[in-house]
Amino acid sequence: MHPTVDTVTRRIIERSRNSRQDYLGRMADMKTRSPQREALSCGNLAHGFAACNTADKDTLKLMNKANVAIVSAYNDMLSAHQPYERFPDIIREAAHSMGSVAQFAGGTPAMCDGVTQGQPGMELSLFSRDVIAMSTAVALSHNMFDAITLLGICDKIVPGLLIGSLSFGYLPTILIPGGPMPSGLPNKEKQRVRQLYAEGKVGRDELLEAESQSYHSPGTCTFYGTANSNQMLVEVMGLHLPGAAFANPNTPIRDDLTRAATEQVVRLSRPNGGQLGLAEMVDEKSIVNALVALLVTGGSTNHTIHWIAIARAAGIRIDWNDYAELSSVVPSMTRIYPNGQADVNAFHDAGGTPFLIRELLAGGFLHDDVETVLGHGLEQYARMPEQADGKLVWQPAVKESRDPSVLSSAAEPFAPDGGLRVLDGNLGRGVIKVSAVAPEHHRVEAPAVVFEDQNDLAAAFEAGDLNRDCVVVMRFQGPKANGMPELHKLTPYLGVLQDRGYHVALVTDGRMSGASGKVPAAIHVYPEALDGGPLGKIRDGDRVLVDSIKGVLNLGVSDAELAERPAAKADLTAARTGLGRELFGWMRRSASTPEEGASFFWNHDS
Repeated sequence: MHPTVDTVTRRIIERSRNSRQDYLGRMADMKTRSPQREALSCGNLAHGFAACNTADKDTLKLMNKANVAIVSAYNDMLSAHQPYERFPDIIREAAHSMGSVAQFAGGTPAMCDGVTQGQPGMELSLFSRDVIAMSTAVALSHNMFDAITLLGICDKIVPGLLIGSLSFGYLPTILIPGGPMPSGLPNKEKQRVRQLYAEGKVGRDELLEAESQSYHSPGTCTFYGTANSNQMLVEVMGLHLPGAAFANPNTPIRDDLTRAATEQVVRLSRPNGGQLGLAEMVDEKSIVNALVALLVTGGSTNHTIHWIAIARAAGIRIDWNDYAELSSVVPSMTRIYPNGQADVNAFHDAGGTPFLIRELLAGGFLHDDVETVLGHGLEQYARMPEQADGKLVWQPAVKESRDPSVLSSAAEPFAPDGGLRVLDGNLGRGVIKVSAVAPEHHRVEAPAVVFEDQNDLAAAFEAGDLNRDCVVVMRFQGPKANGMPELHKLTPYLGVLQDRGYHVALVTDGRMSGASGKVPAAIHVYPEALDGGPLGKIRDGDRVLVDSIKGVLNLGVSDAELAERPAAKADLTAARTGLGRELFGWMRRSASTPEEGASFFWNHDS
């Protein structure tokens, strides 16, 4: 192992010793009582299979046959989740072929950040993750199941499904992806039209046409945002089948992968002799593998929040220092938009996740000695699925990248580090991703322009008030204030200012996006403004330093002056009601800091 990866892993193991032992103890206790149907009364069991056909009822009466839970985030408005409409029938058929049964245990919500960007609904987005976790727990609470299939792909959905399922970590679990849509309008062209619209040079019709050509069919968006980062990380954790992440929807190989995933989770079930569950597969080493995968691919900054929460659900404690230390040594091996111009389909065609895993294992950046849904060892994930004579087979990953401009080797990376940094200073603590930021913008010091509503920034831009070097401060956007929305709506405006030759940066206690790119952004800053953070004391014209080279986030006023300044008071009334926001007040009040996962699940314990 690379010494830094080994050091970080050992530190996480030691930090997590007590909480991990407690978690594994709870899972071991639950495992002794499975299969769970044996604990049900006759009335309980009769309710549980009342709607089944006779053959499935007969199977479920036997404790030596597996019942597979299907938990799905299907809806037909979201392009990424629409393909899941067909999956339950495929899963049931595959389970029957193994002498088992599959039941649709429950559905979870799935919202699209692409639909809600810049809209009030985005203020429910982060908290939807924990709602999904609870929905997953409700779906699995009937004690009818011996194994779990999870159908989800996008931003908050996969983390929520994993957090919920880890409460049932004594059961084997497999995630079944849906895949990305085929490539449409190139991302560079889409971004160009967005900036032209921000400048008033094209109208809404032209913008809508460009967006529609980009997002044009079933499947995930093809840029490397949070949804596709999810799939990357889950596969490197060994919770998918090898090479499953980026096969397109509604293709023969995608259907074959769904069948194979179901068959494999049946084999892992205790009625079929399996001994390991999700709890053993999500351990400290697999979490480190996920972080490495995030960093070498320039993945979504949202996962500096989500994977902390996932790890915590498994009794594992990680923090931003772990991310930053790993980022300092892992190579940058991909150029997928926004860190390049290619999309995930081009990445997959170049060799994809199997090639990446092989290179990282060879370089000592990934732990091979982990449990996966295929058994012990990550090395078996350095294979790509193919169809041969009507059957699904796995072939070794290509020896060389088919497109070195998209996917590099570990020996000749695009950059020597992962591009994620932690920022500390008198403005608080946050993170910044610079993998897509030009070196001349890695350090920005300029006067602050303070906003508390992203629509006000748009108005200032259109009025010409931002045509200068500036650090845009967007405050009162943290989880306690308004649910910590993504602020991707700001990207075109800030990108135009940068293209005009100005040095600009963003500082916010909100999130940016899995698609954040060329503008330096200090995000997830805490303490948030509503929680007494120094962001609440910044005034227009104050000098602000965003230095990703030295890891500094500073306000150019003395400590004494900062202490004496009164904090701004924001009117957040409009963020409290409308589009369901009134139902989430208790989540806002109870949310932990971003570095603790921005969750209310563990905010009140040690």
